[in-house]
Amino acid sequence: MQQQEKKPLTAKEQVITDEQRMQWQRECFQAAQKHLAEKGIMPKSVVDKDSRFLAPLCAMWKFKAQNGKTYWVVTGRLPTDHAEVSAATDARDAMRYFSLQWQLKADQIMSTGARDKTQVDFANLLINRAHGLYEMYDNEPLWANEPK
Repeated sequence: MQQQEKKPLTAKEQVITDEQRMQWQRECFQAAQKHLAEKGIMPKSVVDKDSRFLAPLCAMWKFKAQNGKTYWVVTGRLPTDHAEVSAATDARDAMRYFSLQWQLKADQIMSTGARDKTQVDFANLLINRAHGLYEMYDNEPLWANEPK
């Protein structure tokens, strides 16, 4: 998991053009590939039909790797993280999975008596982003066009 501090979006930033959306998607794709490579996982292909993009907040990628496994990778205005595809049935469920994992990770950091400001800040970032991910997961209109 990589820490990436981002500021809240302004109203102007929330309205983006198609060109900006494509650029954002490219950047998220590159971040996802880089994250997997840093973890020793070589991406082979992305499963477009299962990946979801909520520009400019969050992208949920489904990658097939050269090791034969498939992974969910979350990128965007939050920490980049990954999990094996068995953790979630679809992109929406993957959001819920990462939300829970980040809350648990933040609890672990805080329960070990984190005195280091960087650790405390990271735990707070995880909690904040976990809540945001869960809100997206729980937002029915976002998923209205998803197959049941």
